[in-house]
Amino acid sequence: MFHRKISMLDTRNPKFLIATLTGVALIAMIAAYFAPIWWVSLTAPNYPKDAFPDGIRIHFHFDGVYNGCKAAGAGTRMANEIIQKDLSHDDERYNPILDKNKKVDQGAQGLDCVHEMNTINHYVGMFPIATGAPVEKPLAKFFFAFFATTMLGFAVTGKKLRLGVLALGFVATAAWMITDQYLLGHLDAHVKAYMEETGTFFREPERIKAWGDNVRWITHVVIAGLVVAMVVVLAGVARMQNFQLLLALLPALLPLFFLVTYAGWLWFFGHNLHPWGAFTVKPFMPTVFGEGKVAQFSTYSYPNWGFALLVLMFVCLVPALLLRRKQLREGQAE
Repeated sequence: MFHRKISMLDTRNPKFLIATLTGVALIAMIAAYFAPIWWVSLTAPNYPKDAFPDGIRIHFHFDGVYNGCKAAGAGTRMANEIIQKDLSHDDERYNPILDKNKKVDQGAQGLDCVHEMNTINHYVGMFPIATGAPVEKPLAKFFFAFFATTMLGFAVTGKKLRLGVLALGFVATAAWMITDQYLLGHLDAHVKAYMEETGTFFREPERIKAWGDNVRWITHVVIAGLVVAMVVVLAGVARMQNFQLLLALLPALLPLFFLVTYAGWLWFFGHNLHPWGAFTVKPFMPTVFGEGKVAQFSTYSYPNWGFALLVLMFVCLVPALLLRRKQLREGQAE
């Protein structure tokens, strides 16, 4: 039995090895969707390290930007001196004398660093972070479903079964996408929220409306393009044997797709500064990787653990691709 298990992992059983590598890559990709891919932090003298050990930190996910600041621990300077969460009308009030033993920090939330960074950025005329990637973020889940389908199709050796897996996955993804964006009205809700966020600091209704219209129009184009891509992939796999290699190659390049998109939007923010900013700075390219400096702020931009999952995808899919290409050359795959 032990010898049999070892032989299954041997390259003499490439079908099993390809399926295993693709399966690991698929799990890594799904986990990466829910993980922070990149982090950015700003530090400055007015944010002392003992109070803000990570600076003003945000995390980039495929579906949005999230707070990277944590609630301070009890007894620390930050917990004692900084309001971590403004009280609203539905928050419990307490009497500091009668309730002196009450754990007021229980359930405390960290400073909202996304809002804090937006506040800092608007002084130099930069638009809110949420205005970046307005088409990519809400459609990311459908691209992941598309890649998941191609990876499952790649793992299959038989041509008929591969086409069946692709057809079923693509139909389900297209139906989900159309239902989500149009029938449930999520596209309209997203465009409305995007326009509101864009106008948080800079009131230019005509310009903002034009941007909102662009988001809506480009989303229509991308949705149609994804459906066309599904048809092209099905036709390509049906007609050309080597076309199946693209089923793994495209998701393997996901780390590169992210970096190019991320860098492109950083360029957009640094080169579309609003003239109404309190401080005038020349257009600049924000730091993509490493450390930089803007005015009195030091910037840090580095990959998070989610990016490691994308690299794991690449590491798994490349040898799977090479094994499948060898199978095709030797006539061991359809």
